[in-house]
Amino acid sequence: MTQNIDPAAPPGDDAAARRAALARQRFFMIGLFRLSGALIILFGMAIGLQRFGWVQGDKAKWMGMIVSLVGFVQFMVVPRMLARLFATPRDPS
Repeated sequence: MTQNIDPAAPPGDDAAARRAALARQRFFMIGLFRLSGALIILFGMAIGLQRFGWVQGDKAKWMGMIVSLVGFVQFMVVPRMLARLFATPRDPS
């Protein structure tokens, strides 16, 4: 048996509150993936510009390009895939 947090609320509000909390969590997850993708892109650009001593020359440019490409995928593709995965199914009628 489930109990409502607010005794004056109708019985269906508990499920609606859970759905709203889940939607909020999913929204923040998509935003965090996008933010981390942007940070990975910046890190890859810093590698490509040879800002670190542990990789220099041609290797730095290739490594920076690969890391930036991974960040780009995480910035553009992953949030769209998550949004499609999290989407509420449409009514067939």
